[in-house]
Amino acid sequence: MSTKVAFIGLGVMGYPMAGHLKNAGYDVTVFNRTKEKAQKWVSQYGGSMALTPSEAANGAEFVFVCVGNDNDLREVTLTPTGVLTSMSPGSILVDHTTTSADVAREVAQVAKSNSIAFLDAPVSGGQAGAENGVLTVMTGGEQALFDKVQPIMDSYARFSQLLGPVGSGQLTKMVNQICIAGLVQGLAEGLHFARSAGLDGEKVIETISKGAAGSWQMENRYKTMWNGEYDFGFAVDWMRKDLGIALDEARNNQSSLPVTALVDQFYSEVQSLGGNRHDTSSLLSRLENMRKGT
Repeated sequence: MSTKVAFIGLGVMGYPMAGHLKNAGYDVTVFNRTKEKAQKWVSQYGGSMALTPSEAANGAEFVFVCVGNDNDLREVTLTPTGVLTSMSPGSILVDHTTTSADVAREVAQVAKSNSIAFLDAPVSGGQAGAENGVLTVMTGGEQALFDKVQPIMDSYARFSQLLGPVGSGQLTKMVNQICIAGLVQGLAEGLHFARSAGLDGEKVIETISKGAAGSWQMENRYKTMWNGEYDFGFAVDWMRKDLGIALDEARNNQSSLPVTALVDQFYSEVQSLGGNRHDTSSLLSRLENMRKGT
C-alpha cells in the first residue's frame, strides 16, 4: 500500500491513531509541536516526521488532524505553516479534533477555496479506544468523501457514520458529551449513596449492571471510582472544554441543557480540588470530599 497520509497531533489519541495507520501499511508522515514526541513515534512505528504541518502534508493524499481545540486547529491548518498551504487540489483533510461546529465550517470553506475537501470527524472511545483501534467516528461532510476516507479510518475505528454536512460530526460529538456528563454524575451519586449506606459496592454494581441501569461507564469505571483512582481516561480539563462548546451551541440553537450546565459546574469544583488532569469519573471525588466536610 503506497497511499501517502499525514497525521498532525500526537497526543494521547493521535499517537496511537497514527500508529494504526502505519501498521495498516500506509506511508505516514507525522507532525507534533513537541518534536521529541514525533521522534519517539518514528522510532516506534517507522514512517517519517516533519518540522511543520505544511511540510508533513506536502504530497499527502489524506491529512488527518487531532489537536486540542479551535485555535489549535486554526494554527495547524490556516496559518502560513498550516497544512492548507501545501495540500494538493483534490486531497482530503480530516479533522478528528473535538471543536465547535463553526470552526469546522470555517476551515472547510478555506479548504474548498483551495480545491481541498474537508470532513469534520471527532471521535469517541477515549485513550483506550484509540490504543485498541476501536474508536467511534462521527463525521460531517459529503458522502463521496466519506466513502473514500472510511476504509482508512477503519484502521483505528470500529464504527464510523456520516451524520450530515460539515459541522454535523461536531454537533453529534456534543450530543455524545452531553449524554456522558449525565451518566457519570448519576454513577457518581449512586456509588456515593452505596458507600454512605454501607453497601458492598462490588455486589451492588454486579447486580444493577445487569438491569436497566447498566452502561459503559458503569462497567468500565465503577471499580476505579470506588477505589478513588482517577487516572484512566479523558481529563476533566478536556471535558470542560467540550461541555463549554456544547453549552455555547445550545445558546445558539435555544436548547435547554440544565443537567449539562450543572455537571459542568461540578467539574469546575473538581478542578478547584486539584483534579484538572483526573479522568471524568472523578465527579465522585467531589461528593466524597463534601461528605468528609473538606
